[in-house]
Amino acid sequence: MIEKLRKVDKDGLNEVAKLLQSAFPWCYGEDETSLEEANSLLENDYVTLVYKEANKVVGIVSARPQYGLTGWELHPLVVDDNYRMKGIGKKLMASLEEAVASQGGVVIYLGTDDEHFRTSLSKVDLFIDTFKHIESIKNLSNHPFTFYEKMGYKIVGVIPDANGPNKPDIFMAKRIIEVSNNKE
Repeated sequence: MIEKLRKVDKDGLNEVAKLLQSAFPWCYGEDETSLEEANSLLENDYVTLVYKEANKVVGIVSARPQYGLTGWELHPLVVDDNYRMKGIGKKLMASLEEAVASQGGVVIYLGTDDEHFRTSLSKVDLFIDTFKHIESIKNLSNHPFTFYEKMGYKIVGVIPDANGPNKPDIFMAKRIIEVSNNKE
């Protein structure tokens, strides 16, 4: 079941903190840090949804407006390792896109880091032939960019060396509303 994350759901917040720790141990290795991040996802402008199974949080997705209400940054999307490949991430993304669109959102964008050399964009100098490298990207080790591609997101750029030498951040985006291309 998908629902909004709420401050009053202390167990849910703790479960979100644990999900963040397991998915991003290099960022949220300490209980206090991950709980602070979980609480920050409840700020007024965020849309934060959780997927619960047997009343336990097993997935989370969140986004916040960055360009007025039209451009929203997705961060984070996490599904518990034991619940992956069951469609939970797809359901969370679809619900998030619907919620963001209902608030005036036009596009959702995200950065998906390659700090562990899991794509062909790592270990190369992306300041040389940037777009050629993007065009021929390969998934070397289950990098999440392919999940986002399946959800309709497109690679729109990279920040070379964002996470250290030859460790890029891959930017992806998706328009979530219908747009007329008629020129007036």
